[in-house]
Amino acid sequence: MPVPRRFDRRPPERDTTRINERIRVPKVRLIGAEGEQLGIVDINEALKRAQDADLDLVEVAPGSKPPVTRLLDYSKYKYEQEQKQKQARKHQQQVNIREIKLRPKIAQHDYETKKGHVERFLRHQDKVKITIMFRGREQAHPERGRALLQKLYEDLDGLAVIESQPLQEGRNMSMLLAPGKEAVKVDDEAKPSDEETPAAAEKPAAEEAPAAEEAPAAEEPPAEETAAAAEEPPAEETPAADETPAAEDETSGDDAAAA
Repeated sequence: MPVPRRFDRRPPERDTTRINERIRVPKVRLIGAEGEQLGIVDINEALKRAQDADLDLVEVAPGSKPPVTRLLDYSKYKYEQEQKQKQARKHQQQVNIREIKLRPKIAQHDYETKKGHVERFLRHQDKVKITIMFRGREQAHPERGRALLQKLYEDLDGLAVIESQPLQEGRNMSMLLAPGKEAVKVDDEAKPSDEETPAAAEKPAAEEAPAAEEAPAAEEPPAEETAAAAEEPPAEETPAADETPAAEDETSGDDAAAA
């Protein structure tokens, strides 16, 4: 179990590469900065040449007799080595091993479900370990387990190759399957379709943008109609002004008759 960083009291790992004064042998085989062979020289002379060239004396093959050293810039050399290791790790493909367990008397529906899981794992470039579990008297008929494993392999139809033949260990029988050529083809065909999905989703948004911009322009009335409507007085206001004097004349006539 790894120790948490805050509780780790161990000293940090030290670089084991010996350079300059850390090389404690009397003679070394020296290689120049350009890769030329300079032969076996005394350690003091090798250190002097490194100082004159403003480089480091680095031990590149400590197991040789005498050890092989080279003149180079150690900081740059160390950086290049780290980049090479990083690139090597990037290209490494991590393989996972999945396990599917079956029973010799498995029902057809359960068998189809398990087979679907196996196909999905193989398409993801994972290896699959198929395990048949025997109980009681079932152990007396291992041929049923082998027949079930063979049937599953045939039903996969080229998605898998048998990496490990069926092997019985105690109450279990297992077989290891690896992705076949068909699984690799399916995985390669799935990658372009995933890349095309965003482009197809962007097209409707681009087409709807002009329609949204045109909607307000269609609802606005013409500028000439708006100006004409502002200049014309309301039609009902003129008769209302004429009716007021008539009402006053009728009132004055009634008063005169009463007098």
